[in-house]
Amino acid sequence: MTSQDLAVKGQPPRVETDQLNRTYRHMEWADATIWRAALSDRTYAEDDFVRASLHHIHFVQRAYLGVWTGEAIDGDDEDRFDDAEAVARWGREAHPRIRGFVEGLDRSRLDRPMSLPWAGHLLRDAGREPDVTSMEETLHQLAAHSSHHRAQVNRRLRVLGAEPPPIDYIYWAWIGRPEPEWPV
Repeated sequence: MTSQDLAVKGQPPRVETDQLNRTYRHMEWADATIWRAALSDRTYAEDDFVRASLHHIHFVQRAYLGVWTGEAIDGDDEDRFDDAEAVARWGREAHPRIRGFVEGLDRSRLDRPMSLPWAGHLLRDAGREPDVTSMEETLHQLAAHSSHHRAQVNRRLRVLGAEPPPIDYIYWAWIGRPEPEWPV
């Protein structure tokens, strides 16, 4: 599928690789920011929803990286981690590899068809086979998926009594696109 094919289907034109690099820099910064908030108080760090959601974010990030690179997908078992700090360290460890992969992409690879092993769930859930997706679409999906779940964690932090940190992309841009400050 080419960017011309996507345009015919009413899709927006392809985003430049520089924007993808910024999107993934933001993703890591936002992950680190949400972890700082989650680990700032034991009540937050030990909350089942917070910990499971943050584990899920990092598992899916690793799963996409595995599909993109052909590596084994690791870490589905949340119970193997002793505490929230261990989950945070595990999540942090994947980011340099994710960033390196994204930064190494050239425009020609973005149109490449990309099949995801879990795409078959669409048949069960929606009663139809999935359309062909591109590498670029999977890159956007991972960033959007991570953002969605970070927002859920922020909502849970508010319920638990915390003041959730701002993690929006535009906020990150406004404050000068800083590098992440991981708590672990």
